[in-house]
Amino acid sequence: MTRTDMPPAWDERTQLATFLDYARDTARAKCEGISPEDARRAPLPGSPLMTVSGLINHLSWVEYYWFEVAFLGGEDEGPWTDEDPDREMRIAVDMPLADLLSEYEARTTRYRALVASTDLDTPSKRPQRDDRYPDLRWILLHLIEETARHNGHLDMIREIVDGTTGV
Repeated sequence: MTRTDMPPAWDERTQLATFLDYARDTARAKCEGISPEDARRAPLPGSPLMTVSGLINHLSWVEYYWFEVAFLGGEDEGPWTDEDPDREMRIAVDMPLADLLSEYEARTTRYRALVASTDLDTPSKRPQRDDRYPDLRWILLHLIEETARHNGHLDMIREIVDGTTGV
């Protein structure tokens, strides 16, 4: 996998899309070579849901929520419930990491096309908790931040479970 944070052009859309792809590719790279057992391990005592598998599934569903539900206004068919708001992380340990990565890639491919064909000023169809409608630009910035933050978690987990560093 070749990752780059250098955009091929300097327009805003290309820069945002490049950084999001870089963060996505980094998350996938952090999964390379991990054993199925280690992908399911939760090594942080205070965070029993923090696994490599759980984080990848979470990133996939976060993109689903922001693009499909918030931006496009679709029905929320995510795995979470009021009783189990972190269910996407809990159920991931029962799924092969390869399947989670494949679903993540399929989603990001769909959303990459959406971003390429939609004006950055386009507001979301659903308001957020403050009754404001974030535009596509804000959603991209939010997803860059969210993915980069969880890449830090993936770093820590990999180092603890199998000693892998520097991806």
